Amino acid sequence: MEIVTKYSLPILTAILLILFYLGLPDLHGCALKKESKGRLDRKDALIMAGISLIYACVAFWNLGDTKAPESFANMEQRSAVIQLEESGTRELMLYSGVGIGEYSFEFSTDGENYAPLASFTQSHGEVLKWNLVELEGKLPAGFLRINGKGNLWLGELVARDGDRNVIPASCNEAALVDEQELCPAEQTFMNSSYFDEIYHARTAWEHLNGVYPYEITHPPLGKELISLGILLFGMTPFGWRFSGTLFGVLMLPLMYIFLKKLFGGRAVPAAATVVFAADFMHFVQTRIATIDTYAVFFIMLMYLFMYMFFTEHKLRYLALSGLFFGLGAASKWTCLYAGAGLALIWAWYWVINARRGFRAFLKNCGFCLVFFVLLPAVIYYLSYIPYAQARGGLSVFSLDYLKMVLDNQEYMFNYHSSIEATHPYSSRWYQWILNIRPILYYLQYLPEGMRSSFGAFVNPALCWGGFIGIFALGYMAIGRRDRDAAFILLGYLAQLVPWIFVSRLTFEYHYFPCTVFLVLTMGYMFNLMKVNCRRGKVYIWGFALGSLALFALFYPALSGAPVDNATATKLLGWLPTWPF
Repeated sequence: MEIVTKYSLPILTAILLILFYLGLPDLHGCALKKESKGRLDRKDALIMAGISLIYACVAFWNLGDTKAPESFANMEQRSAVIQLEESGTRELMLYSGVGIGEYSFEFSTDGENYAPLASFTQSHGEVLKWNLVELEGKLPAGFLRINGKGNLWLGELVARDGDRNVIPASCNEAALVDEQELCPAEQTFMNSSYFDEIYHARTAWEHLNGVYPYEITHPPLGKELISLGILLFGMTPFGWRFSGTLFGVLMLPLMYIFLKKLFGGRAVPAAATVVFAADFMHFVQTRIATIDTYAVFFIMLMYLFMYMFFTEHKLRYLALSGLFFGLGAASKWTCLYAGAGLALIWAWYWVINARRGFRAFLKNCGFCLVFFVLLPAVIYYLSYIPYAQARGGLSVFSLDYLKMVLDNQEYMFNYHSSIEATHPYSSRWYQWILNIRPILYYLQYLPEGMRSSFGAFVNPALCWGGFIGIFALGYMAIGRRDRDAAFILLGYLAQLVPWIFVSRLTFEYHYFPCTVFLVLTMGYMFNLMKVNCRRGKVYIWGFALGSLALFALFYPALSGAPVDNATATKLLGWLPTWPF
């Protein structure tokens, strides 16, 4: 009984999913017709706008502070002296910019004779964060000298008393004391970087400031897109997360259009888009300044236009698919997996359209060489311009530029193929499909038994319901030879199967591209029910509303909202392997 009580919510979810699939019609004899796949009309636009606007309000809420220190001093082998105008200093708060090295602190009452006080080592994981340096005892009014060792950038240095009140200070390096009022009570995700933001937000800043990037293990375009938000809103947590969140919002009308092209009507596209909006992975992953969002966005576009080519036979759609493949590949190499799926779909297209003749096939091969090889190569090559600018403005036509790009490809390949690191929240592909091991991005224990945390994993309704749906999809693709089912299935497998053969460190967020095809899978299930069941819309909207209910339940574990420890453990710890 205790086990049943402890796991009552996941058990209830599983029961509801079983009831949902009991409403699925007989796959062997059900009708496959779809509503008219006409153009989007005003009602479609209103539905897309409504879903996107509501989601945007939730996604941008508490995304991050809109203000942070933005004037940085380069402390490489340099010192600065801060005059503490009052006594009582017990701790220092440093807003660390980019760079790796060490700070040492010395104190003097007369400004001439200094004694060692403390030190702080800034590793690659401490950048773009408010870091605390505690002192032994109180300091009188006097002079604090900070010495930098390494290529370090420092945004602010704040002296505080035991009650976290700021001690008035002046400095010969104005950038270190010009934004004292921005010092928070403590480091949180709202005012500091977390997880891989220490790499990608940092790289975006480096691109904007002509600094050769520290992180060169992924292609540049994703970080360049992050930098657009920084240009708009400054080098703040909100600024470096803005672009990803905006792309997350834009994924919703894009998903609606994709579903409309597949199934027509409004009920299926609207309900499945709501399921996507309520997905945990989509929400969490697009609110962190990493590059996965852009890869998934471009994967959606490349598959949408490939589907439009597949069904409408227009070359402009094939060209657009190639364009977005190029943009995706220049953002993250995982888009190459998606490209392999596109290649299979393209080959399948010519198998079923062989009557068009060998000459037409050869012409189309040439077309694809331009838009799936040459154009992506040019996009990829030009994405390295910020690297060239950091090396004195290399010309894109120079051999030095070419060598720089080729050397980086070799480095990336060697890096990703030889990773032997471990991580407490790592997981394998077979764990992703069942939501067994989410990755915890952030955890902070708060006073009075509260905590703030969030992690990346898939909404159980979508993860488990979609996984069941994949088997139904397989039957429809093979047993009924349904092309839409086969298209969705190929897209899903293209994103999952390569990871089976990857032995390096992997995480749940690598499943993010697959969630797009899980949503399309649920759209397929919705359409079967709508066409074949009297109460099909009840099942469809029941699933969508259930997904929203789970999103509301898990919101504290997705947003960092403070929640009681005991309540969080009881409500959110569905499985022993879930770190909530």
